[in-house]
Amino acid sequence: MGGIDIPHDRELVGHSDADVLLHAVTDALLGASSLGDIGQLFPDTDPAHRGRDSGEMLTAAWNNITAAGFRIINIDCIVFAQRPKLLPYRAAIQKRIGELLKIEPDRIGMKAKTGEHVGPIGLEEIMSAQCVALLEKHA
Repeated sequence: MGGIDIPHDRELVGHSDADVLLHAVTDALLGASSLGDIGQLFPDTDPAHRGRDSGEMLTAAWNNITAAGFRIINIDCIVFAQRPKLLPYRAAIQKRIGELLKIEPDRIGMKAKTGEHVGPIGLEEIMSAQCVALLEKHA
């Protein structure tokens, strides 16, 4: 998650590598730049994306965004997961996302919230992530 391996007794399942946080970052950047969404760039109907590295998808999306004249001011993310606890991995996740986007890790906010043992997140059926991005367009 977030481009790093986090030990856990469960795994996320998806068409690509299912990195829910990198997918949310990708969508936030694409949305903030009005360049579509992750499903448009990397449709799950295309077998070429099966098992694809979400870091590669984020980098490809970011290349489109920079080509359109944008730069990142900051990113703020929330991961919703009952387990594993993410605080011990926060700095490593921020560092990895920063590497992928070529920005300083301190411009990446990351929080984690549990489901308090209620609902699909609390019962560990799903993980979810939300992210917002502030971009600046160069003239």
